[in-house]
Amino acid sequence: MRVAVTIPYFDFFPELRAELAGAFPGAKFRSDRKRFEEDDLISYLKGFDAAVIGLDRFTDRVCAALPELKVVSLCSAGVDHIDPAILKKHGIKMWWAAGINKFSVSELAVCYMVLTLRRVHEFASLLQRGVWTGPVGFGADLRGKTVGIHGCGFIGKEVVKLLRPYGVKTLACDRVDIGEFCDEWDVEPVGEDELWARSDVLTIHLSINKSTMGMYTGAVLDKMKPGAVLINCARGNMVDEAALKTRLESGHIAGAAFDVFAVEPANGNELLKIPTFFASPHIGATTRDSWKAMLRSGMHGITHARDWEPGTYPFD
Repeated sequence: MRVAVTIPYFDFFPELRAELAGAFPGAKFRSDRKRFEEDDLISYLKGFDAAVIGLDRFTDRVCAALPELKVVSLCSAGVDHIDPAILKKHGIKMWWAAGINKFSVSELAVCYMVLTLRRVHEFASLLQRGVWTGPVGFGADLRGKTVGIHGCGFIGKEVVKLLRPYGVKTLACDRVDIGEFCDEWDVEPVGEDELWARSDVLTIHLSINKSTMGMYTGAVLDKMKPGAVLINCARGNMVDEAALKTRLESGHIAGAAFDVFAVEPANGNELLKIPTFFASPHIGATTRDSWKAMLRSGMHGITHARDWEPGTYPFD
């Protein structure tokens, strides 16, 4: 099988690169970080049977131009960039492993809870401007707060486990039955309205699909408990960013920390001007541990890909 890798991260893991090259002689790797457009993908993958990919988009035009391609193996934790109907139309199998970066993302989410409540980003920016003392205000402890988890799947469950030592009250909302997990970990399952109304800290861990795209409208943000903080390490286009900016400015939402945005790169995003808003450039999985696991998953998928049906998890 002729294998081509579209992401440059194997350069950071020479042992995995050597393992893949040994299993598939002639495997093609790249080191540049240029974002591949349609023509780039077509040119790069021409003549190859399998592609190990990150967030590349396999449009109908791309797939039609690559008749030899039979496998697309994802290293990414999300699949919102893939259309299973297009893959099925062109007879391309896919590999994807859910929750592959759950430890890194869950740790980041808890980190951002503490950072936002303690106003670390805001205070650090004051220090950078030469303000050491003065009426800069107070932060808040995570301990004793009510933390709401919207989406209690692989990552949400890890957040629950990490929060246990903090002594918080944990609420969780999911569209599937999480009763057994909630009983085991002393979590209260609630509906969306109750989650929004009661959470001092609300962290989003939903998959992106038709039902969650744009879910956090201004009307939903208004349902959140006054003075709550919002954490999003899931996907950016679930939250109306303009509406969030307004509510941060009014203080209805006391602070927010986002790792993801509707448009990325998020350079120039208006939220970045808000003192109570902390941002990072989609770093949820950027640990060596996570990327090693994701690359190994992509390698595994070369020979374990299968057909995926449109309209079924995770494509819903």
